[in-house]
Amino acid sequence: MSLSVTFVDPDGTSRTIATSAGMTLMEVAVMNMIPGVDAECGGACACATCHVLVREDWLARVPDKTEPELGMLDFVIGRRSNSRLSCQIRLSDALDGLTVSVPESQR
Repeated sequence: MSLSVTFVDPDGTSRTIATSAGMTLMEVAVMNMIPGVDAECGGACACATCHVLVREDWLARVPDKTEPELGMLDFVIGRRSNSRLSCQIRLSDALDGLTVSVPESQR
């Protein structure tokens, strides 16, 4: 089944992308060349270059942060309570319509 995710740039420009369950949000961003999601470690949770801000109304639906993710988020400039590493969000049908923002500090 196809699902969609939306990435919002700091200037408000949004890109909605059709994808499928099982991929990580980072993989979708990289495949679609979303500016600001660099993913330098390739999804190993060893950097913070795939940082995104999950829209508040989606926070309860995304998986909880893991200890390694929390450690990497310590390196994020302008970290917020809704900061996440997109490599740690595996897409599922329950996340169809997920909306995240790419923070200005990633651009």
